[in-house]
Amino acid sequence: MERRKFLTWGATGLSVWPVLGFRNFGFFKYNELPEKPDWLIKLIQLNDRSIEPLLSMQVLDKASAYYGGCMDSTEIATPQNTGNFISKAACAIASAESSYFRSPRLLEKVKLAVDYLLRVQHKDGTIDLLETNFHSPPDTAFSVEKIAPAYGLIKASGVNNADDVLKSIQQYLQRAGEALIVGGIHTPNHRWVVSAALNRINALWPDRRYLQRAEQWLAEHIDIDPDGQYTEKSTGGYTPLVDHVLITISDGMQKPEILDAVRKNLDMTMYYVHPNGEVVTEASNRQDKGRIGTLESYYFSYRYLALLDNNSQYAAMCRLIEKSCFSKLVGSLDALLEDASLWKELPAASPLPISYARAFPYSGVVRIRRDRWDATILSNNAGWLTFHKGDAVIQGIRIAASFFGKGQFQSSDIRKVGESWILYQQLEGVYYQPYPKDQIDPEGDLSKMPRSNRSKSEIQHLETEIKITETAKGISVDIEMKGTDAVPVTLELIFRPGGEFTGVQPHATKENAFLFSGPSGTYTQGKDTIYFGKGVLAHKAIQLRGALPAMEAPTVYLTGYTPFHHHLELS
Repeated sequence: MERRKFLTWGATGLSVWPVLGFRNFGFFKYNELPEKPDWLIKLIQLNDRSIEPLLSMQVLDKASAYYGGCMDSTEIATPQNTGNFISKAACAIASAESSYFRSPRLLEKVKLAVDYLLRVQHKDGTIDLLETNFHSPPDTAFSVEKIAPAYGLIKASGVNNADDVLKSIQQYLQRAGEALIVGGIHTPNHRWVVSAALNRINALWPDRRYLQRAEQWLAEHIDIDPDGQYTEKSTGGYTPLVDHVLITISDGMQKPEILDAVRKNLDMTMYYVHPNGEVVTEASNRQDKGRIGTLESYYFSYRYLALLDNNSQYAAMCRLIEKSCFSKLVGSLDALLEDASLWKELPAASPLPISYARAFPYSGVVRIRRDRWDATILSNNAGWLTFHKGDAVIQGIRIAASFFGKGQFQSSDIRKVGESWILYQQLEGVYYQPYPKDQIDPEGDLSKMPRSNRSKSEIQHLETEIKITETAKGISVDIEMKGTDAVPVTLELIFRPGGEFTGVQPHATKENAFLFSGPSGTYTQGKDTIYFGKGVLAHKAIQLRGALPAMEAPTVYLTGYTPFHHHLELS
């Protein structure tokens, strides 16, 4: 399968337009382009609103070492903020629908920004991510992913006096290319970001070394598991980024087989969608873990493959993203502008999965959804259950016991038993006998007397089993903790801020903490209400030794002692 070369536009017209993928954008004039669709014009207008605020953050003191750079909220000028400005400015300059179309003033500011990048770019071609990474090839690659499209957009715009800016951008990108030919990485996704950046530069100034280096990374194979997830499981951050850059690599290197990994991930992601259009992030291995995640970063990939494959469910995902977080799509405007094939009308949408119970064992996730409510069960996670009902959300349920400072529960796996999902943990608390006399170090050096050589005594056990079962209106949770008796237990229901409770009692001293001993309670956010019950309150020790610190969110506490048996309903 080859990348499409031509498209027919309009329902009845026979006009043929060039597909402007990243490999050739910048070599066609605007009078050769099809008319932009309304949704793209709206994004251009949204992008316009960001230009003046970004300009206000540009350093204009000629005596400053950061002259031309754009500051972040802490007033530190960074290559990343500066690259973001260049990208947004290029989108505006290149769009006839923008109030900044072919703006000499904005082009001048872009020139200052590019000159700043050239000054902070190291001799080896790398840039810094000042908050953590220095002389960083991966962050250089991220920069290329923004600056290379800007080059094509400015070149295609027909703006006057662009030659100096384009020469400076070329210098920056080719220096970056030298770094990426030899540079290393930190994380799995960096391999694909670097390879995509090399393809970007190669498309503008071909050099066999760029593709040879990309081939080295591709030789490691794409790290997608049988569930359809990449190693980092970063559904709210790096996963959609990987989808996007793999498309870039596939396009640039004429490797359509790479798209199979993208399709596999996009298929999986349809089952990670909450009823309000958010995405499950609790299984992530990266910074987005447990954060509110929306789907805008997936839009490019869903749209690209919806059109390429005539895939009606991918088209439905595009519609869902447009409905749930349209304004955030402005972050992908450069990618949407540079490939006119994406402007074509989507295929007719077909229904998305909204009623299912589905396990993703390689990701340690079980997803249950029934239209307006859904639950996520998680292994290897202290927050082992979430429950969403529209905009009312239990962000996590945790349970801990004050058992030898290690009683925070999490299960290493999730087992299906009948109609229930089982989480399990077994802990041991021990005491140690005197060290064997013939093995005692003469100097009493404990590092030479490992505890594993000591005999154990007074061994204590704590066994926890949690059974989660779907009910007619939600789920039930049956908790059994047994072994050592009289161990204090605390169960937390952690809610998303912004709602209102009934049936619970505010804690006397701790803010955002509520005690629950009654038969039922509710939490209402907007038009949505979660019902929960029943409660139990045997003590008021809500922060047990060895348990994770309380979350900065409204939390309902249930407490007891082992043996602890409790039945909880969520609906």
